[in-house]
Formats: sequence, C-alpha cells, structure tokens
Amino acid sequence: MKSIKTNLNRRSFLKTSVLAGGGILLNISWLSAKTKEGVIDGQKEFVEFNAFIKITPDNVIEIMSPNPEGGQNIKTSMPMIVADELDANWENVVVQQADLDTKHYTRQFIGGSQAIRQGWKILRTAGATAREMLKMAAAQTWAVPVNEISTSKGILSHKKSNKTATYGEMATLAANLEVPENVSLKKLEDFHIIGTSVKNVEGVNIVTGKPLFGIDTFKEGMKIAMIVHPPAFGMKLKSFDASVVKQMKGIVDVFDIKIFNDDYERTFFDTLTFNGVVAIVGEDTWSVMNAKKALKVTWEPFEAYLFKRDAFGRKSTVTVPSGLESTDVSLAKMEEMASNPAREKRKDGDTELAFKNATKIIEASYSAPFLVHNCMEPMNFFAHVTEEKAEMIGPLQKPELTELALSARLGMPLEKIDFKMTRLGGGYGRRSYAHWAIEAALISQKVKVPIKLIYSREDDMTAGIYRSTYFAKYRAALDKENNLIGFHVNTGGNPESPLYENRFPAGAIDNYLAEDWEIASNITTGSFRAPRSNFHAAAEQSFLDEVAEAAGKDPIDFRLALLKKAKENPVGDRNDYDSDRLAGVLELVKEKSNWELSKKTKNLGVSAYFCHNSYAAVVIDLEIIDEQPKVKNVFCAVDCGIVINPDAAKNMAEGAIIDALGNAFFGKISFKDGVPDKSNFHQYRMIRMQETPQNIEVYFVDNKLDPSGMGEPTFPPVFAAVANALYKATGKRFYQQPFADKI
Repeated sequence: MKSIKTNLNRRSFLKTSVLAGGGILLNISWLSAKTKEGVIDGQKEFVEFNAFIKITPDNVIEIMSPNPEGGQNIKTSMPMIVADELDANWENVVVQQADLDTKHYTRQFIGGSQAIRQGWKILRTAGATAREMLKMAAAQTWAVPVNEISTSKGILSHKKSNKTATYGEMATLAANLEVPENVSLKKLEDFHIIGTSVKNVEGVNIVTGKPLFGIDTFKEGMKIAMIVHPPAFGMKLKSFDASVVKQMKGIVDVFDIKIFNDDYERTFFDTLTFNGVVAIVGEDTWSVMNAKKALKVTWEPFEAYLFKRDAFGRKSTVTVPSGLESTDVSLAKMEEMASNPAREKRKDGDTELAFKNATKIIEASYSAPFLVHNCMEPMNFFAHVTEEKAEMIGPLQKPELTELALSARLGMPLEKIDFKMTRLGGGYGRRSYAHWAIEAALISQKVKVPIKLIYSREDDMTAGIYRSTYFAKYRAALDKENNLIGFHVNTGGNPESPLYENRFPAGAIDNYLAEDWEIASNITTGSFRAPRSNFHAAAEQSFLDEVAEAAGKDPIDFRLALLKKAKENPVGDRNDYDSDRLAGVLELVKEKSNWELSKKTKNLGVSAYFCHNSYAAVVIDLEIIDEQPKVKNVFCAVDCGIVINPDAAKNMAEGAIIDALGNAFFGKISFKDGVPDKSNFHQYRMIRMQETPQNIEVYFVDNKLDPSGMGEPTFPPVFAAVANALYKATGKRFYQQPFADKI
C-alpha cells in the first residue's frame, strides 16, 4: 500500500464523534481545514466539515453526498471512492443527499466536470483513515499489533487468533482514538468497488417516479407564482395594470419585483436578463397562467447601464449596452471583426513571413448561433420567507453562491437561510445562474406565504441564459512539401470569445498566431456544456480536416504527426495539453472504428479535443437518407484517468454525444429587434429518438492516472466529427451551425 500523510488531527480535516447509541461519525473536509465547534445529533462536540460518514453499531455505513446531483451520477460515484478505501461492503452503504451547509461543506456545486477530480485524494484519504482507526480499535480490543489486523468488506480480522468483528462493533471505540498522522492508501489493483459498474443509488426512485425534483415540491398552504418578463432584450418594465387580473378567480396578488439592488456587486454567477419583472401569485398553476395572458404591461427600451462585478476576485465594471439586437446584424459585425487585426493572445515565430512564403494557403470561416439549454425540468423554486428565516427548496448548480446572493438581497444572515437541494432535471450550466431562486424568495417575502415559482417553457426559452454566438476565421500555410508552416486563428463572439490559445495545434506549429475579440451585447449568456470549447473544438477540428486534405494526408495521421512534433520539439512553453494522451485517444478511436478499412466505404468524420483535464476523440459514421443525415455509428475514445464507475461514465459519454448531435444538426435561436424567434419546442428543434445513433461505442484509455473530468469532454469533438463526416457524404464543407438545414 502507498503511505500518505493525512495532515489530520482533531482540529483539522477529519473529526470522529460518538453517535448517540454507539457508532462513529467521521467528518471530512473536501477543500479546507477551517473548523468550528458546534452540536449535532446531541453530541458534545462536532467539528464542522464538508461530508459525513456514519458507521452505526449494526454496521450500516451512511455517506452524505454534498454535491448537487444532476444526472452525472456523483451521488453514486463519490461515495464509491470513500467506501472502497474504507474497505466497506457496498451492500451496507446508504447514500443521502446533504442540504446546503456552508459550515460543514465547501464546493457544493456542479461545474467544470471537477467533482471526482478534486475529491479523489481527499475522499480516498478519508476512507483510508477511517479504516485505519477501525483497525486500531480492533488491535486494542484483541491486544494484538495493528499491522496484524486485516479488513475486507466491512469485516475486521486477526488471522492468528481467528477473531473477527464488524466495523459497527468497533465503531464506538474507534471514535475515541487519535486520528493517525499517516495512513496507507490501497494499491490500484486492490480496489473492489472503484472500477466496477455500481448501480445508481437513485435508480429505483427515478424509474418509479418518486418526487426527487424541485418541481415535485409541495407544502401545505403553498401558492403558485410565475413571472412576466419583457418580450425583448433591451427593454424594461414601464408600468402594468393588474386591476382586471386581481379580480380573476384563484389570483392572490400581482406586483413587480427588483431582483438585484442597483448597488449590489454581482458575482460570477449573478447573471440575469431582466432585473425587473412582474410577479403573479395564485392558488394553482392554471389560474396563474391565465392571469399572465390577461395582464396588461407596458415596456420601454432601457438606456445603457453599468454594474459592478466580482468574478472570483477579478473586479470590474460591466457595461450593458442599450438597443434591440438583431442576429443578422450581429453576425455581419462578427465577420467584420474576424477580418481585421485583433487582440493578440499568442504568437510563435513569424506567421506573416510563413504566409508570404507559402505554396498553398487554406482559409475558412465558421459560425455558431445562440443555443438554449432547454432543461427538461423548467426553472422552479420553493421559498418560504419570514422575518425569522428563509426556507428554500429546489434545483441549483451553485447553491452556496446563490445563498450568498440571497443573503445580500434579503439582508438576512446566512445562518437564517436554509437551502435543500433537489435532483436537477437537467442543468448544463443553466442552473448555475439562479436568479429565479431569488425571485421566489422575494415573492414569498412579499405575500408572506410559502410559494413555488414555476417558469413556463416560454419563460425559460425567451429569458436567457444562452450559449454565446461565435465566429472564427482560420488560415493555414503549407510549403511545397505540404508541411504546415503557418497557422492563424482570429475568433470572437457575442458577447464572449471562445478562444483557447494554448490548446492543440498550438505548440505543434512553428509560426502560430491567435487573436480574439468580443462584441458587447444585452442578450445574457452563460455557461453551456463545455463552455467555449463547444465552438472552439468545432471550428478548429473542422479546419484541421480541411488542411489535412489540402496536404494530401489522412486526417488522423495528420493530427498524429503534429502531436508527435509537439512532444518531441514543442513550440512555446504554455501548451496546456499532453500530446501523448491526445494522441492516445486518436489511436484508440482509429483502432475501434476500423478507420483504415471503413474510411474507404463509409462516410467517416473524426475529431479530437482536450478540455476539463480529459481527452476525447470521436469518429462518426453517417449517411444521407431522403436528404436528411442519419448517424449510423459513433465511436468514442476517452482518457479521463481511472474510471470510477464504467457504466456511469459510458452513460455520460453517450448522453453528451446525443446532446451534441442534436445541437450540431438543429440547435439555434435568433433575435429580431431583441425578440427571440423561438419560444417552445414546436419551434426549437431538438433531436428525436429515431434520430439518435443506431450504435454508440465508448472506450476508455487504461492508464491508471488520477481521474479527471467526464461530464463535458465528449461533447465538443462531436460537432467537427459531424461536419467532417457530412463532407464525406455530400462533397461540401459545413461552416455554419446548425448543419441539417444546409444539406
């Protein structure tokens, strides 16, 4: 076993306590060693940290899952890590969803595919420490050396005396022992839970329709609330006449609310579209929906305004421009921006000279539209705010950050605010920006009763928060031997740039220039599955295929040759990818897709990309049937280090692939004078069951490295793989997303 220093004591990281009635409570810190003393479950002392392991006398192990669960299965996978190092019997493990608790937990959020990566060593150490303390308790009880005690699936054994005991039998004594300074972590080959396909702990509840989601929340006396927001971006509330609506059956009240105060310094996720909305409160959903239709509201254009922002310590003043934006005008402006010199982000060598000396120059421009998250569960939140406390229940990706914003808005101390986290019916970044939770609290505070705020599908689709729209212009220079000697990307977006200047092929080309720009907008955007990468990969990997063809080279071999150069003779020292690992997924997907043989008879497209600390390569095999694309096969190779739960990891990859296919073929929302052109699924095209691939095969690189991200890395490479396969099928390149209407 590998020995690791725990840096643990009774005042840092991990604390043991005796449970009422016996047993042990282990408290784990995920990111910090700050402690406070308090009381829990009637115990004298409880050091407040970020996760709990309870071992009861009857050998039940309860593990609290602090992060929100949104389908990525961390409510199963993270406890698996603890349980394996604990050497527990998984059949005796019970997993519970923790409430938001900033005193005991940190990083209680979904985002960046980081939960497993950041929790890996900490959770292993916690499990190993608990195991060692149980061994110490057994050794003391049996008066034998601790190194003679072995563990297996929740049982402690001493071979020489033939004595055994369950963890539960030794738990109370273990709670009174000093936390060891050093513990041994298991060898990877000794894992018996990690690396196995443990079933989802919520599986039965999901398929039997148990009330797991925020929209299922019901409390006695609860009212229903909905909001009415401006019909166009660039407009604000001027006035409203609620006289008729207030007389309608089932309506309790109608009033306007202001979500953030003007002097509030917004944090990174305090993004919202409309700061002033009208709230309607009623007895039931139907009554409120009818009242929305009858309400008379007058809107007016707003003037440009400023607000202060603190993005994780990076303070700035943000300007929100006035005006009613139209997509066609914005696209023309982006195209103009990409044709002129821009902000230089990286420069290697002399690109100007390389293009001057080139035998062949390849140029291409790519664009992608605004996208809507379209979570299947609409935005919703329960709130009951009184003078004494605020009870909040609902689906959030960043609950601890939302709690801070709510505390500031209500002027209520954090200790008086209670957030209970429900399962997310889709997130993908949308539920990071939880203005609707603050709206719910403000509405409840006004009417002085518990309410559940529900966004209609139209509310959600027309009020932001969208994926930005992007544009990129690429140029490549080849010499007379068809070697790539120059590369230039000029890219930007409305309102953010998608550029990752230090990613492949940076580092593999002697003369490389990356420039970017941004266009200010009052259309609110935010994180969307694999932010920025979802376009950067699409454009870059599509262009590399075109360059490979111009050079007369196989697209996979072309990439592998560049990666070999990046490894053996890298250009620059800021390259943020591992060339061996990126080459590894390309080689694996080449093998599994039978690339060399299949490319002669099938329409194959390939793409490979690094993001969220992981590597993914995708090969897509498609046909055109009745002028419509039909994806036959998808082959995906992933290097995410150790795979905690193979079935769960495959599920995430398959879901990301299907999600990406739908967005690549159909995803798009546009604006005319600030008004979205789509409001529901009869207009916004989603992928349908019969359009999903006939076959998806996912393979993982077995390299024994620490685990990294899995929820997002397989999403970005799909777009370019689709575009490259479409080129094989149709003979034309696809530069503008979505693709289906351009075949």
